[in-house]
Amino acid sequence: MPYAVRNAAGEITSLHRHDPGVGVLLAPNDPEVSAFLGLAPQGATGFERLDAEFVRVIEDVIDALTDRNVINITDLPETAQAKLFARKSFRERRARNALQLFDGARRSDVI
Repeated sequence: MPYAVRNAAGEITSLHRHDPGVGVLLAPNDPEVSAFLGLAPQGATGFERLDAEFVRVIEDVIDALTDRNVINITDLPETAQAKLFARKSFRERRARNALQLFDGARRSDVI
């Protein structure tokens, strides 16, 4: 069972196998654990998993279109912009907290 460390807003910032001293024990199938790990909730149907994966594809398409100046992010409705920024921010926070096994310079040597 994972121990979750939360920030002041109550969001999970990291998960640990052993209690780091400030962790809260959660069930492995807790929806917050799945969300933090970017997994579909347990019991999700095939369509729910496909939908979650498809959302990421759409985000990548929007990024590609904005990178190529085909569209501007401001062309999208404000609610869509807010959701995209929230998801991008979440992914960036997760990536910063992820375990880095190789530094950037040596990664190309492995791949």
